[in-house]
Amino acid sequence: MRVKDAVIYDISAVFEDETVETVIKLLSRQNLSGVPVVDHDMRVVGFVSESDLIKALVPSYFSLLRSASFIPDTNQLIRNVVKIKDRPVSEFMNKPPVVVKEDDPLIVAADYLIRHGFKSLPVVDEAMQLVGIVRRIDILRVVSEGKLEI
Repeated sequence: MRVKDAVIYDISAVFEDETVETVIKLLSRQNLSGVPVVDHDMRVVGFVSESDLIKALVPSYFSLLRSASFIPDTNQLIRNVVKIKDRPVSEFMNKPPVVVKEDDPLIVAADYLIRHGFKSLPVVDEAMQLVGIVRRIDILRVVSEGKLEI
């Protein structure tokens, strides 16, 4: 079983100079948890997730957010969104990107997803150009359909 058996080709991506506000709107509108970040040659240079952006809003509190007993001031979140909304997403993306290729074993993608806590991974060609993404649910779907090599 290879990544190409679970890859989604019709995907969204953002350029590294897109604003945080644009990315938030895209994630919300398309109900995505994150998107690949590409340069103008469509090479993957990073990945930005909703989690990355939340960390940017409350960096000093992020470790406390894991505790159910701590809730940051909503006004502070609003002030911080205003501060970063026009900044490029490249300042907040994960880099270097964790990527897979279509011919990689699917288990490699599953391992990266689990080990890094990601929900999806960019799939690239030999030139690091974006081809698609593979999501956790796509791996589960392929496995549940009995397509996994034994």
